[in-house]
Amino acid sequence: MPTISAVMHPLRFEPIIKQLIWGGKRLGSLLHKPIGNAPFSGESWEVSDHRSDVSVVAEGALSGTTLRDLIHHRKEDLLGKAFTHLEQFPLLVKYIDARETLSVQVHPNDEQGHRLANDNGKTETWIVVDAEPGSVIYVGLNEGITREMFIDAIATGEVEPLLHKIPAVVGDCILVPAGIVHAIGAGVMVAEIQQMSNATFRVFDWNRLDADGKPRDLHISQALESINFEAGPVNPIRGVSEPVPGGTKQRLSHTEYFSLHRFDLDGTIKIGRDDRFTIVMALDGEIDVRSADYSLILRQGETLLLPACLNVCDVSPVARHAKVVTCVVPSFV
Repeated sequence: MPTISAVMHPLRFEPIIKQLIWGGKRLGSLLHKPIGNAPFSGESWEVSDHRSDVSVVAEGALSGTTLRDLIHHRKEDLLGKAFTHLEQFPLLVKYIDARETLSVQVHPNDEQGHRLANDNGKTETWIVVDAEPGSVIYVGLNEGITREMFIDAIATGEVEPLLHKIPAVVGDCILVPAGIVHAIGAGVMVAEIQQMSNATFRVFDWNRLDADGKPRDLHISQALESINFEAGPVNPIRGVSEPVPGGTKQRLSHTEYFSLHRFDLDGTIKIGRDDRFTIVMALDGEIDVRSADYSLILRQGETLLLPACLNVCDVSPVARHAKVVTCVVPSFV
């Protein structure tokens, strides 16, 4: 049995694989996730503390310990002194592989999530990891689309012309606040960081049938209450890269829930803070992560949680170059 008081190192968790009818095989073939012989693997939850889907430490002295146990027993060590008021890990980290286009959907804000879904709200951000030629992402409504127009489109099945459509470009970062209608298109794989929530309201599912040959449930009334009809289209975030020791740094999504940066590495950088945890995702290449008394190799598609008690880790590319994304939670959560 793991010892909850063991020395805390960078934490890598066992992936939680979700079998979803629109999913594909790239979680296994590209990111080496343990999908087995499952025909449709849509998501790999990398860090989760959501209801029964709780991440388990994969290795080291804390192997077998759940993220929830660490929150309960080692909260300040893990989260940092800035977040000792939290009772749940605040973010859910995942990879999504869309063999088919996902449903047209919307996520609620915090108030709506608690009231309509008994869950947190869900603001999320995507980074495109892989995209087949010609693949697209639907994010936001076109200018001038009203609630009445959208209701009519749902009734007639003509929802797609109302959606803002953008090309899926590897490396693009797309912020999807609560209230934004969206759908990840066929052939797209993304890394996603979001609030710890699974509140999703489907409004249109492309007339798709589930494994039993029946249409999947829709949530029209909840969706219409959650959609922000004033928001309009959403486009990718393309921040300017700035040189830093060990590579370049680019600011991506920044919200009250998470703040993301991408590093293109050709040397060693220092990642981590003593007042809060840091999430590290290896998007391309392999990286060497070293703390005071521990080191590991993080491969493409893997995720680390750096506990606050580690302060700073050295992160270097194993070969000449690598790309990583880091995420912290701003102080005002």
